[in-house]
Amino acid sequence: MRKVAKSRAREARIGLLFLSPWLIGLAVFTAYPIIASLYFSFTHYSGLSAPRWAGLDNYVQLFKDTLFWKSIYNTLYLAIIGIPLAQIMSILVALLLNTKVKFLGIFRTLYFLPSIVPAVATALLWKWFLNPQFGPVNLLLEKIGLPTPGWLTDPLWSKPALIFTSIWGVGGAMVIYLAGLQNIPAELYEAAELDGAGRIASFTKITLPMLSPVILFNVVMGIINSFQSFTSVFIMTGGGPENSTLVYALSIYRNGFQFYKMGYASAMAWILLVMTSISIFFVFKFFGKYGYFGGVDNR
Repeated sequence: MRKVAKSRAREARIGLLFLSPWLIGLAVFTAYPIIASLYFSFTHYSGLSAPRWAGLDNYVQLFKDTLFWKSIYNTLYLAIIGIPLAQIMSILVALLLNTKVKFLGIFRTLYFLPSIVPAVATALLWKWFLNPQFGPVNLLLEKIGLPTPGWLTDPLWSKPALIFTSIWGVGGAMVIYLAGLQNIPAELYEAAELDGAGRIASFTKITLPMLSPVILFNVVMGIINSFQSFTSVFIMTGGGPENSTLVYALSIYRNGFQFYKMGYASAMAWILLVMTSISIFFVFKFFGKYGYFGGVDNR
């Protein structure tokens, strides 16, 4: 027994030795910043001088800040409208690419390519496309006799423009939906066809329920990505015009790195964590009630 115990202890030490680089990285680059940001959220801290304890002052000031509420509104607007549209587009494209047609591999590659283009390049590209003076989008609209909005320069159109550009890169979610579609047993569709079910009935009664785990995953990832949206907004609009695209992550960046209010920005970051957690909790509750997982109907 002692030999077995010594052998297991030796294996544990060797395992910890191999894990140590990852554990050190986790402690230094993840755990410590999380704990530090929680502490800084209760202080007045500029990042250049020693923090001063402030208690709940940062959180109290946040709820009095009109830009704080504006950034929450903009972020929720983009999430509530953008996430469902992105899921619908992803499912539709996945359904099209799940059919047997010629050059299917080429079509799948073309639809997936936009999702692997660097975010900075994508933002710069769309900033040019949507330029109200010489952008290709407005030039095309002008030629066919349609109105030419200001897009990124008009508060009325700025958020729809960002949603439109985000839907362009649905290739990642599309691939996941495509994998989910290919895992649905063909026997289910054959049985439904024998029972006289049409395409719409098969889609609503078989495809969507069987895709529940995939939809849940993509919606959760969509929430996380939407709440942390930064790069495209920072490059394309900088939060303008008139703060109409001032999203939450950009507001954190401004307070922390432009206004040197690190304590204030840390408080915002923890509120973002709470908002994200609550949103995902309700998504899980919804899918737990109406979804279909692992052969068990949770309804």
